[in-house]
Amino acid sequence: MTRKFENKVVIVTGGTSGIGLATAKAFSKEGASVFITGRRKDALDAAVSDIGGDVVGVQADMSKLVDIDRLYDAVQQKHTHIDVVFANAGGGEMAPLGAISEEHYDRTFDTNVKGTLFTVQKALPLLRDGAAIVLTSSTTSVSGTPAFSVYSATKAAIRNFARNWILDLKDRHIRVNAISPGVTDTAGLNELFGHGEAAENTKTYLASLIPAGRIGKPEEIAKAVLFLASDDASFVNGIEMFVDGGQVQI
Repeated sequence: MTRKFENKVVIVTGGTSGIGLATAKAFSKEGASVFITGRRKDALDAAVSDIGGDVVGVQADMSKLVDIDRLYDAVQQKHTHIDVVFANAGGGEMAPLGAISEEHYDRTFDTNVKGTLFTVQKALPLLRDGAAIVLTSSTTSVSGTPAFSVYSATKAAIRNFARNWILDLKDRHIRVNAISPGVTDTAGLNELFGHGEAAENTKTYLASLIPAGRIGKPEEIAKAVLFLASDDASFVNGIEMFVDGGQVQI
């Protein structure tokens, strides 16, 4: 390991599974002091144990502003600043037009859009000048998916946060980029696809559409996030980085 994030303070929301967990592990291995969030205490404790190193778990629902405040209160108990925010917490369910409920809309937008907005905004007093922010968007921000319009709309909003926030934060030289994973092998994906054989069949079909010939791994997304958060990406700002095996490029 290069220890590129030695003495850096890193926030990873939604860090108990999938891409968030893999990214928190990668930051920790590179020497960072990592704070992760998760809604369930048991999953949070398991993730902290799995990540190892200098990691703190904060139980929080990132759609709730009081929970976001609790996260940054925990950070300030140990540190005076933040170097990286990976605003990753989010999720979605399938519902075709005609079957979208107000509850479905509110839950998805509150978690993905409201949560991302206030995770970043409430971090600003602690973010050092020159810090890095990475937002989790999705290939669905540019590619249509049946029965997934609400989720896709939230991810398009997140991508546009990056475009606008680089202007709001330019005087502080804070970079904001979006990472857009394609189909990635996570527990959340299996749940979305119905678990078991149904999920495996769907993943096999989707892999056939990807030029790389397979779906992604959370660790591959994590490597891209660490690049965007690192000094290696010092002149990379406002982009949407697709990590999708080429799927939306064809």
